[in-house]
Amino acid sequence: MKQEGRGGGPDGVLSPGIGRREAVKKGDLSEQRKRLVELMQEVNYGRIEGLRVQNGEPVFDPPPTVLRLFLFGKDNGPNESRGNDGFALKKKVAELFEVFDRERSLSIQELMIDNGLPVRMTVADAVRV
Repeated sequence: MKQEGRGGGPDGVLSPGIGRREAVKKGDLSEQRKRLVELMQEVNYGRIEGLRVQNGEPVFDPPPTVLRLFLFGKDNGPNESRGNDGFALKKKVAELFEVFDRERSLSIQELMIDNGLPVRMTVADAVRV
């Protein structure tokens, strides 16, 4: 399967002759997608509001609003994997980027982050009559 865009697609690539998907690593992502992954890891617990997606890529101009949750009994600092580009993307991150690839243009009202991973997203959608 071919990846979308500049190495940003989350589907992985088919291994030659094997038919298995290779894991997509953070370092394989476009700069904009890598920036979003790092922002989610930095937030760790909370939400990102007002993020736009154009042509399947997150847009940071204007910058989204970040709201952090402080959970007592949890490590509220940035996720420890933030600086590591070599890890394979978790399924929830891959699913988020699959939505970006499919929808191409989104106005994300709220992206909920739990332990550095996306868990729920609310988007504004035009009414189609």
